Amino acid sequence: MFADRRTQISLLRADIREEISRAGGDSLGGGDFYGPFWYDARQHALGLADLHESTSDRIGNNERRGNLYPQLRDGFLVWWNERRRWTNEPFREAASPKARMFFDSLGGTVKIENILAVSDGDNVQHYVYPYFSPEPALADESARLGLWVLTSALSSVDSQEVRILDVIRGATFSLDRNPLLGDEERNFNRRYAALINEWNGLWEEYE
Repeated sequence: MFADRRTQISLLRADIREEISRAGGDSLGGGDFYGPFWYDARQHALGLADLHESTSDRIGNNERRGNLYPQLRDGFLVWWNERRRWTNEPFREAASPKARMFFDSLGGTVKIENILAVSDGDNVQHYVYPYFSPEPALADESARLGLWVLTSALSSVDSQEVRILDVIRGATFSLDRNPLLGDEERNFNRRYAALINEWNGLWEEYE
């Protein structure tokens, strides 16, 4: 939604090609590029792995990770070691919530999964949703839209304990520092509708 237009079109085209591939029973392959890193980061948070070692192993197994994985590692560790505000260790794994938010009027669905969920020494549960993209960086407006989606969809968790982590930059966004203004639903729907319209227009080129 917040990428520059050139990047936005590139991402939409990539999504269309993947959709066509899936519909034809084929796959573009490669799996989730960020998934292995995020698994390792969660293991690090629980004290079950060292992220430096895990990242080196991942790059050794796939050299395509050599550029972004070190940036993700360093950003995550800056947050975890220097900026994280909850300190009541030990941290234990908590149930990671999942949800789907349906936008019936737009024919779209937003999936929410892969949340880092930990319970601290006081049994307070914390939830961190990752933002991996190098560009654009999360900013107040984009973070507020993300927080609106997360806290609306994850109605069973304490919204004050929900964070979005811009992993590369080691920066988190939360309701206490980025309170909702009340226009998030309208703003999100407008931007989402624009993306869907752009996607549909590009789709015609592939028919």
